[in-house]
Amino acid sequence: MNTRVTQIQAAYAAEEGHRTDPVHKARDLPLSYDAITAEWLADALGGGVPGAKVVQFALGPVDTGSSNRRKIALTWNATGQAAGLPTRLFCKATHDLANRVVLGISGGAMGEVDFFNHVRPLLDFEAPQSYFAGYNPANINSIVVLRDISDEVTSFCDHNTEMTLDRAKSQMRLLARAHGQGYSNPAVQQALKAIVTWPEFFMKTLDFGMEAGSTKGFMDGKDVIPARTWNRHAEVWEKSLASVNRHKHLPLTLMHGDVHLKNWYIAGNGEMGLGDWQCVSRGHWSRDVCYAISSALTVEHRRAWERELLAFYLDELAASGGPKVALDDALLDYRQQLMTALTWWTITLAPTDDIPDMQPRDITLEMVRRIGTACDDWDSLDSF
Repeated sequence: MNTRVTQIQAAYAAEEGHRTDPVHKARDLPLSYDAITAEWLADALGGGVPGAKVVQFALGPVDTGSSNRRKIALTWNATGQAAGLPTRLFCKATHDLANRVVLGISGGAMGEVDFFNHVRPLLDFEAPQSYFAGYNPANINSIVVLRDISDEVTSFCDHNTEMTLDRAKSQMRLLARAHGQGYSNPAVQQALKAIVTWPEFFMKTLDFGMEAGSTKGFMDGKDVIPARTWNRHAEVWEKSLASVNRHKHLPLTLMHGDVHLKNWYIAGNGEMGLGDWQCVSRGHWSRDVCYAISSALTVEHRRAWERELLAFYLDELAASGGPKVALDDALLDYRQQLMTALTWWTITLAPTDDIPDMQPRDITLEMVRRIGTACDDWDSLDSF
């Protein structure tokens, strides 16, 4: 077993008997949601408001996938109410062992905390904002406390969401703004220094079995991956690594890293918003763009709108401070980066023993079908 996995398991085992110990100060991260107290919430959310106290709070239903998620509803005393302190929260944590393994080894837990603490406050686009984010490197325990935007959102997306051309363009506008600010804003560039590069992030995933898991998932996807591409399965891992290594030679910016449709929402104003930043890194814009288009759209719509959307994105990128890139030049990067968009879902189809089962099978099969078909349409295996 990998040494890092063993270390995380040992740290987790040492917590036995303490996972419900109450916490009162923000610096002491809860080992479970059951350990959260009114005092901890008041310190984490209202520490800057003297006299603010949480009178009562209630935990929402358990929601576990790649992270441990729960909503919290809380009531403040008169001082907290007068200060307008938040009453509805959405939290993400690494309380379970499997979540610590996948998000700890990859650096996703630390990266998301760094993003919300240091990068997100500098950015102007539709994405959640946090009230508190903490990470403990000794045991990979973490928690991010976000504003609950449920009442402000038209819908949270999944593979059944109707994606119109306007909605797809809204995705491209948001990505262009995020990438453009990463290229042109000195404050964002400085904050991003704490975030790992995409090659660094990806190579850490090898420690929890990315190669074996994604390879098995590719083989298991035979019924949804075009035969021409599936029959070349022996080449897929090598080309996936080549796709990652391209980022060592490309200009890097803020990269979300996991822009599949379930991480998007439709805001009240009709624009698309982007959540779940646990795969954030410094990477090239092309991975986010090809991943978003290939996972959000049906195969038919992607084929009809793909070039228009890429050209639209490139115009928006330049307008947002990013580089001016010719469409023909962009297409090569687009074709190559589809390989690890596919990798991100084939391992989800066949998760290793050390990581959580992150998505329902029907969604996973549809994502593998969409992205695998895009790889086939663009001859991604022959693009290097």
